[in-house]
Amino acid sequence: MLFTGEYEHTIDAKQRMAIPAEFRSRMEPETLGIAFYLSPGPNGALWLWPEKTFEQLAGAMSSSLLPAEELMEFEELLYSQSRRMELDKTGRVRLPERMLREAGLGSQVIVLGVKDHLELRDPEQWNTQRQQKLAKQSEIMLRARRAMMQQGSAKGELGGQKE
Repeated sequence: MLFTGEYEHTIDAKQRMAIPAEFRSRMEPETLGIAFYLSPGPNGALWLWPEKTFEQLAGAMSSSLLPAEELMEFEELLYSQSRRMELDKTGRVRLPERMLREAGLGSQVIVLGVKDHLELRDPEQWNTQRQQKLAKQSEIMLRARRAMMQQGSAKGELGGQKE
């Protein structure tokens, strides 16, 4: 499922937030699951991943009894702070107060659709960041094109290797 768009939402006094109806209506339990995982994102926002997407990405990371130190630190930080959250009857999730506080989120949030996940952002901060990003849109697109080309060539190199 492709997540796109910006949605203004309220977090109520019990830290509940409705997942945008547009997404709820298109979520297929067989492919995406019935819940979300909430994680702190590398950009300071809170990221909401569909249950099965998060679990597939976690499973795709190589496992070892002796992982590399960088991977071990990343996994400790990410998984210890991530929470699985089921939707209630009205399509809401209850967000942990600590995570909201650490992300600087109050009762009003912007929910961004970002390809394979949702991001929860402070509306004022997002408006400022969006304006800055729009001013650099052509530069951002050029960097993305370069990154995609590098990923493509790296995949080609890996695909051509024989074991």
